[in-house]
This record gives sequence, structure tokens and C-alpha cells, in this order.
Amino acid sequence: MSDIILPASKTEAEERAQVLRYDINESNYRYYILDDPLISDAEYDRKMQELLSLERTFPEIINSSSPTQKVGATPLKEFNEIVHNEPMLSLDNIFSDKDIDGFEKKISEGLQKNDINDHLPLTYVAEPKLDGLSVSIRYKNGVFIKAATRGDGARGEDITENVRTIKTVPLQLHGDGYPDDLEVRGEVVIRKKDFEKLNQDRLHQGENLFANPRNAAAGSLRQLDSKVTASRPLTFFTFGMAEKESEQYITHWQALQNLKKWGFLVNSEVKRLLGAEELKAYCQELIKKRDGLDYEIDGVVYKVDQLSYRKILGFTSRAPKWAVAHKLPAREESTTIRTIIASVGRTGAITPVADLEPVNIGGVTVSRATLHNQDELDRKDVRVGDTVMVRRAGDVIPEVVKVVLEKRPANTERWQLPDQCPECGSPTIRKEGEAAIYCSSDECPAKIKGAIIHFVSRNAMDIDGVGEKMIEQMVDAGMIKSSLDLYRISAEQLQQLERMGKKSAANAVDAIEKSKNTTFARFIYALGIPQVGRVTAKQLSEEYGDICKLMQAETDELTAIADIGPIVAANIYSFFHEAQYMEMIKGFIDSGIVWQQQEKPIEKQSLKGLKFVITGTLQHYKREECKEKIELLGGRVSGSVSKNTDYLLYGENAGSKYDKAVALGVKLITEKEFIEVAEGRMVL
Repeated sequence: MSDIILPASKTEAEERAQVLRYDINESNYRYYILDDPLISDAEYDRKMQELLSLERTFPEIINSSSPTQKVGATPLKEFNEIVHNEPMLSLDNIFSDKDIDGFEKKISEGLQKNDINDHLPLTYVAEPKLDGLSVSIRYKNGVFIKAATRGDGARGEDITENVRTIKTVPLQLHGDGYPDDLEVRGEVVIRKKDFEKLNQDRLHQGENLFANPRNAAAGSLRQLDSKVTASRPLTFFTFGMAEKESEQYITHWQALQNLKKWGFLVNSEVKRLLGAEELKAYCQELIKKRDGLDYEIDGVVYKVDQLSYRKILGFTSRAPKWAVAHKLPAREESTTIRTIIASVGRTGAITPVADLEPVNIGGVTVSRATLHNQDELDRKDVRVGDTVMVRRAGDVIPEVVKVVLEKRPANTERWQLPDQCPECGSPTIRKEGEAAIYCSSDECPAKIKGAIIHFVSRNAMDIDGVGEKMIEQMVDAGMIKSSLDLYRISAEQLQQLERMGKKSAANAVDAIEKSKNTTFARFIYALGIPQVGRVTAKQLSEEYGDICKLMQAETDELTAIADIGPIVAANIYSFFHEAQYMEMIKGFIDSGIVWQQQEKPIEKQSLKGLKFVITGTLQHYKREECKEKIELLGGRVSGSVSKNTDYLLYGENAGSKYDKAVALGVKLITEKEFIEVAEGRMVL
């Protein structure tokens, strides 16, 4: 940066660098561990740029714990082997509530054999079993020195340079009180939203997709070039210290609190529980939350909390006797492919979809799975009749992970997407730089239906009562040819549709009319610009606030917005310069669609700096609307309660978050009180 004034001497540079490193490390701790940023992103960037400039000018002042060292080092030729100071053992598995009782009984019997009879009820620490890669990290006098994979438990691979790049791994421990030698153990994962974005980017770049977040995390950690690892969105959660380091504590829970204090991320779902019944309740609660968690889990881990009991109970040859992993229902199952279908989406992208022999995966019957595109289908070599592994996770569309080649029938043939659109017969095209194949016709019924279904969806214009079936009927009947036509439809026309009565038709027209009062972010998202999701739509609304300004934006200014790259910027620019879309937007405005010109007020942000958690059933707001309102007023919304939460906004049937807020002394606010705040009649 041109306005940085560098010190004249090495001594002054070193002193300034120490100050900057402390500030940046403290900011990383507040941002990544406490979820409570200390400074703005712009100020953080300025400090980092100043430190980089100092270290470039005075390279002799660089040290291994500097935050600048997270960008990656020179590629390795191979990984060296590291022998673990203490084995990283696996855990024995259990599968039911009955097994939990059995686990507690064995612990009780083991303690009684050692004349400990007053141990009941036992205290445990329970935690989600993260589906990632276990690693060990060593520190000397608070400075990061080594990291290794679990490997075979006795020996692992030296992945020091790769782990150094992970943002949630401190290079210098925070605070004080840590031992001279410390070995921290935990799991490296890729969060669901980061995984989806990573695969979307790879899909658009024509690269092979990762099968699941675990494979992506493992593959990222085992890169010989740490700069590749640095580009991947990895997160490290600690689950404890090596046994030797833990000996100074009475309980495992104490050790975890200290790790958090020293700058490590401890999973917010980790709980201290009493007895087998609480373990059972915790497991059931986690199963309910599973789809809503932002990381993949494949089980629950139960550990005896008291460390003296652990020492007495000891180990088998492969696992500790004081801990078990409770495996959850599988997310992957095998089935066969009945046929492969070419499916046309709202953008005209033609996707190969596997029609499956129905299979139950995690309590849900799955009969279809995406194959993404022709390149991905060819890479996996998926054929009709194949036995395949199918993965389902939360709201993500099920996908074929791999083919079981040993079960492939004879005389199967490779499958190819058609040269013509399966819906309208128009020629297909492949855009430069993209893996997807598209229908070339703007009149394709499948594209029209998909675009309108997206337009009315809950996170877009939120037109309640206008669903897929109704849209399909309207398009097939020639009543509408675009989303704009919805604002021209009459109740009398709707009554001509199958199973559409007078009242239902009137309600649908009222819902369409009501949707005219929206937000700019929802409107942008509803337009269906390729690769512009809700987050990007919100960023654009906050940056421009007005459709005319957005339509005039050049690609270089669009790429200056955080997380908008050249491909997305090109899509936005192209969309707003196509005559049909320009005409459509004018039609929307003429039909009466309005929004606040300034999505995020600069002044009078009454909730600025306050952190909220929402729980329970709200009557006035939908959960997403409430979140948007808080952010509009300058506040932030988190998914979990902590000591840094300012307010818990609660509705009916508030559950464990309410109890935790009360226990932590977090301020409570009802929905009625929040409405008063939002409308300016009450001040927090």
C-alpha cells in the first residue's frame, strides 16, 4: 500500500512488527474463536498489509509464528513421518441406548474393582463426532512447531506447513498459563457451506468434484504444496490435549476451557453431562440438529470427565476404556441405477440425474441423485445398471459418490447427454470455460417453469400459495411465459386451472400483489442471475441499493466486492446488458414492485454491535425476516448462545438455547418487545 511509512531501522521495524503481530493474532482469536470481531475487515487488512511490507523490507525479522506465514510455503517433494509422543488411538463403537447403559456399567465395574464405590452418577463430556481428519499439533513455549496426521495411530505424516495455513490454528498461543510443551489434538473439517462453494467453483472450472466434506478436508491437508491448502476453507476444532499434558487438570472439561482461552476453537455443541440418561437425551437432540449443523458428523463421542478415573480405567490395545463413539444412522447407502435422465434446470443447464432403485438413507427414501455434468459422469464412469454408493446430507441434493465396479453387469454402455434439449428439442450448447451443457432456446418450457418456480420461492419473492404444480399448469396452458406475467394474471384466469376454486384463486392473486413490497436483496435473488445466491444478492443490495446503479456496474467494480470473482461478475454484467432482462426488469418496476432504496441505513442503526440468537416459534416474523431486520438495524445473528451473546430473542416453545441463555445471564427479549425496538418505540 502506497501510504505505508516504513521505519528506517531494523530495530524499529521489529518493534512495530511485534505490535502488528499481536494485534492481528488478537483479531484472529476474536473473529474465529469468539465470533466477536474486534476491528473492521478494512482495519485488519491495513495491519496485515503493513506487516507484509515490513517483512518484505526487513526479511530478517520474519518468524514462524507471524500471521503472514499462513499463506503457504515452498512445495514439498514428499511427506516425512512423525512418531506420536502418545498413540492416537481409535474409539470403540456403540449403536444404541442399550449400548450406552452397557458403557456406563463397564466403567462402573472398572472403578469398583479399584475400590472406588462413590463414583455414581458419573460425569461425562459429550461432543459431536466430526467427520473430518484427526491431527496432532505441538507447541513449544506457546509457539506452533509441528503438526501430523493420525496415520496408523503410532505414526503420522508431517503436515506442519499445511496446518500452519489454517485460520483457526493459532501460531502463537493466546494469553498465558500454557505449559512449555503442549500437544493439542482435534479434527480438521470443511464446513457444509464452504464445501458447497468449493465444489461449485470446481464445477464451473471443469475440475473433479470432491465426494464429501471429509474427502475434501483430507485431500486439502495432504497437499505437497501448502499454498493449495491455504486456499481451502479448512477449520480446526480441538477435542483435547495429549494425556500427559492433561494430567495437571482434575477434569477434561477444565482442559477444554483452557484450550479455548489459549486460542483454540472448541465445538459449541460440547456438553458436560451427568449419567447415562443425559447421554441418551444429548444423542437424540444432536440427531434432531444434525441437518442444521454447519459441519458433517457421523456420531457422538462420550468421554469420562474425571481424569483420575481415566487413568484407572486405562486402555485396550486399540482404544481407551473411558470413551466410546456412538455411531449415527448412515448418510451413504448402495443401490442400483435404473436409468439416467437429462434434466433441464431454470438456467437451461442440462444435468444428468440418476433414477435409482429407492433406498432409505438416514430415514429418508431417496430415488434420484445428481450426476452434476457430463465431465463428472465420465470421470466416475456411471452407467445404467451400475451398483453405486449414494450420499445424502441435509438439504443437499443426493449425489452418486462412486460406482461399485465389482458389481457392474455385463454389456453396460457409457451414457452421453443428448445433442438436443430433451424438453423442447433445441440444440444444446456448451459455454466457454464451463462444464455444463445448456439448452439454446429461451422459449424452452422447462427453463421458463424453473425460472418462475425460483422467482416465487420463499427466499426470493416469497409468493405463498403459488407452487410448482400451479406454475406448471399455467405455463402448459399458455397463461404465463415469464415471472413478469404473474403480475398480469387474474383470479378468473386461475379458476380455469385444475382443482382451483374461487377462494384459492383469490388468495393466490392476493399473495402475488403482496409480494410487490419486498427488499432489494430478495428481488436480485429472484431474478435468477447465474451463480448469484442469497449472500451475493445481499452484498449487491448493500453495495448499490438501487437497480439503476446495479445495472450500470462494470465488472471491475463488481469484482472489488468481497467474494465476487470474475465469473460471477461477468454473469451479473451480462445479465443486466441483455435486452430481454432489461425489458423484464422495467416491467417489474412498472407493475409496482418496490423496496427501500437503502437496504442498510448508515445512521440510526439501533442494534449496532449487538449479537442476537433467535429461538422458538415466532408469530409476527418468519425466522429469516427477523434475522434480516436485526442485520438491517446493525446487529448480528448467531446460531448458538455463548457468553458473548447480548440478547436471546425467543418465541413459543423455546428450548435448550433459552435454558443456556438463562444460565449464562444473557438478556432475554420477547418477539413483542423486539417489534417495539424495530419500530423505534423502545431502546435496548
